[in-house]
Amino acid sequence: MRFILATVAALTAGTAHAETRDITTDIWVDNWFSMSANGETVLEDSVPITTERSFNKETATFSVELPAVIAIEAKDFKENDSGLEYIGTRRQQMGDGGMIAQFRDAVSGETLKVTDEDMKCLVVHFAPVETSCADEANPVAGQGACGFVATDIPADWTAPDFDDSDWPSATVHSAADVSPKDGYDEVTWDESAELVWGESLKQDNTLLCRLTIGE
Repeated sequence: MRFILATVAALTAGTAHAETRDITTDIWVDNWFSMSANGETVLEDSVPITTERSFNKETATFSVELPAVIAIEAKDFKENDSGLEYIGTRRQQMGDGGMIAQFRDAVSGETLKVTDEDMKCLVVHFAPVETSCADEANPVAGQGACGFVATDIPADWTAPDFDDSDWPSATVHSAADVSPKDGYDEVTWDESAELVWGESLKQDNTLLCRLTIGE
């Protein structure tokens, strides 16, 4: 009986520590993103990825129980699996990505979390395998320099209890390298917020990233 009572007390104490907070997020991604909190979608880029120069920031407030796992699918635009854009024109090239986000208490304005090297980011689409693909007159996805590496997306990767311990850490990039465009300057970013992506701004096309608020 003592064991049962102790177990109930422990469960009650654990529940008491759960805290629901209103979180305001600012996020900028080149080019598109979808965001979930504890497995539930809370925000998606309002500008379709197919929109040319779809650079914009999004700001939204959502309620979530802390600690909260934030999962972000981030995509740079590509016309096909070659990883190229403007295929067949004089502008044919590899695109480049970039992401920055901050999460603040909606009431106090306190910064609770930002994008930085502590994030986990798995690249699930890498292309082209060789940068010379961008110079080919007739680039064919999956052939030669225009090969690609695609990784299956885990079905439960947005879940709070998903094990991302084997995922690599996000790579921090400078503003000079990312060259953030429209929307980025509309936000006063916390000085600790970093522009992040995979190791390659040009070849890492689709990323799955996770961070935790209120650890």
